[in-house]
Amino acid sequence: MKHLLVYVLLLVVVFSCTSPKKESPQWPDVKPPVAAIQPFEIVAKHGHKRTDNYYWLKNREDTAVINYLKAENKYLDTMTAHTRAFREKLYEEMKGRIQEKDESVPYKEGNYFYYTRFGEGYDYPIYCRKKGTMEAAEEIIANGNELGKNQKYFSLSVVKSHQHNLMAICMDTVGRRFYTIRFKDMATGKMLADKIDGTTGNLVWANDNKTIFYTTQDANTLRSDKVFRHTLGSKEKDKLVYEEKDQTLSSYVYKSKSKKYIFISSGRTDANFVQFLDADNVNSQLLLMEPLQNDVEYEADHLGDKFYIRTNLNAVNYKLVETPVTKPGKENWKDLIAHRDNVFVRGVELFKDYLAIEEESEGLAKIKLIKWADKSETSIDFGEPAYVAGIDNNPELETNVIRYSYQSMTTPPSTFDYFIETKEKKLLKQRQVLGGFKPEDYTTERVMATARDGAQVPISIVYKKDLFKKDGTNPCLQYAYGSYGSTSYASFSSNRLSLLNRGFVYALAHIRGGQEMGGKWYEDGKMLKKKNTFTDFIDCSEYLVKNKYAAPNNLFAYGGSAGGLLMGAITNMRPDLYKGVIAAVPFVDVITTMMDENIPLTTFEWREWGNPNIKEQYEYMLSYSPYDQVEKKNYPNLLVTTGLHDSQVQYWEPAKWVAKLRVMKTDHNVLLLYTNMDAGHGGASGRFRAIKEEAMRQAFMLDLAGIKE
Repeated sequence: MKHLLVYVLLLVVVFSCTSPKKESPQWPDVKPPVAAIQPFEIVAKHGHKRTDNYYWLKNREDTAVINYLKAENKYLDTMTAHTRAFREKLYEEMKGRIQEKDESVPYKEGNYFYYTRFGEGYDYPIYCRKKGTMEAAEEIIANGNELGKNQKYFSLSVVKSHQHNLMAICMDTVGRRFYTIRFKDMATGKMLADKIDGTTGNLVWANDNKTIFYTTQDANTLRSDKVFRHTLGSKEKDKLVYEEKDQTLSSYVYKSKSKKYIFISSGRTDANFVQFLDADNVNSQLLLMEPLQNDVEYEADHLGDKFYIRTNLNAVNYKLVETPVTKPGKENWKDLIAHRDNVFVRGVELFKDYLAIEEESEGLAKIKLIKWADKSETSIDFGEPAYVAGIDNNPELETNVIRYSYQSMTTPPSTFDYFIETKEKKLLKQRQVLGGFKPEDYTTERVMATARDGAQVPISIVYKKDLFKKDGTNPCLQYAYGSYGSTSYASFSSNRLSLLNRGFVYALAHIRGGQEMGGKWYEDGKMLKKKNTFTDFIDCSEYLVKNKYAAPNNLFAYGGSAGGLLMGAITNMRPDLYKGVIAAVPFVDVITTMMDENIPLTTFEWREWGNPNIKEQYEYMLSYSPYDQVEKKNYPNLLVTTGLHDSQVQYWEPAKWVAKLRVMKTDHNVLLLYTNMDAGHGGASGRFRAIKEEAMRQAFMLDLAGIKE
């Protein structure tokens, strides 16, 4: 008996030394912050009344609001103190995979080669160029590390002038997407006196090399509603070129690849219209291409004497039409690439001798090239079961080389040149992943889950071969977005390796509301069909458990923004399915937000979610709105993140949601709210600051999964 006891003890020691340490988290016995209840009645135009106990959290200037957010941050720090060392380890691990001193593949435009590079230990890119050859002396356009020095948040973009001698440098130091534009003379290296505050950062140069067209936004709604013209050195007030007075539309400017035309597109989530003017004549008349029509979207480019237009007019999967520049209206649109039921036209790129088309079929991309002269076709195909590929930066019209990008869940981002005449592929660069990463150590699968209404929903899956057993024991993280027709691609993430290397399975669900399976996939996941998005995700979760990809007691869900709405909905609908849920900057207070026409994400998104002034649409949104549907019941462990300066989903939505959950939930699971007091919708800026937040998210899941190192 004594020998048997020794033998059992030896087995325990051996097991503990050879397996990841797994323990249930021990949460400190600390009471969470409790937000004050201040009932506020909200009345819809059709008479329905709701009481919002936490409406007061909307006042960003109220000291009580800031104190509450800080108290939640302190509570999170206390509750996760036992993971602090683990978070730091994860951070160093993720940082250690980054090639800190790095450089993008140069692209040629005009007489220059443009590229960005990162310095070792620095957060922000340095924009550079060389004239004529890559052996020439480097010219620094803008150094993000100098311009963003001592800023808690910093975002930078650069737009070159027509003759490449001037640069517009756009900077946001708050995170609310209000950009200041400055101008740099590349010949002298000095900044000009011109300075434009409060822009969206969206601008184009006219061909006179001294005029820019830029957009501004309403300070409250953040709707991009005005287009101005600024002439360098002029003392006159910038001229208002166009004002979009329709509160459901937002405007932006772009330039044709031919550099001949400047376009102004005004649109919402389901429709838009385009106006254009001559880029050689800044005083030319603004002309309408085709008026606004419900459920019709189009985007235009120019080559020769024609406009080329990608549109969904009578084409749910989009098509490509051409029309004379002198007669741009739809009565003159002629199909160039006709609509196809099984192929989605994702994008087009014009070249002098070729037309390049990005297509998707069953969620997988293909690049097709058509020669103008004889209409002969060639395609660039890809061999992995789940991947993302697309046309890259190709600013030159006259070329026989197409640059494209490729990556998958096991292949780091890669840049290729494709030589059209010889059909040769040349790998220019693949992002280096340090720390011993080997693609062959990981496996990607693509499976189809059957939704409750019979729809086949693709799931892209990746895991580490030697740690995966298809026996239902692996922890699993499921991610999805599912809104705005935005496609979620099976892309690579070096940060994700920290989960995979600890036995996690990662599953990307291509649910309805995106456009992975074509235009109808989007239509079936919006407005009065929005619940398909949520039930698809749940059905994918059940598939992963049933087919042994995920441990039933260790399935996690993660989504952000509109994907955060998804997290709120599935948490209300099936809280029993998930061990933990991470909702990043979540759009969870759907009704209150869509009723408030004075804040972002409202009027020009009514065709995505619904118009709350229409009773049927109001009631449907109310039936799934996560904040409104919180009930007295058990909820999974939750980590909710937001940014105080978020311009897209205001911080008070997740703050109110958490406050309500605190008093309603009947379980003992952890509920955490993290507010980045210095950032906006995208979270922390810079390469390394962002990793800190990712380490926090991963430590939350790993801790719950019982993995401590």
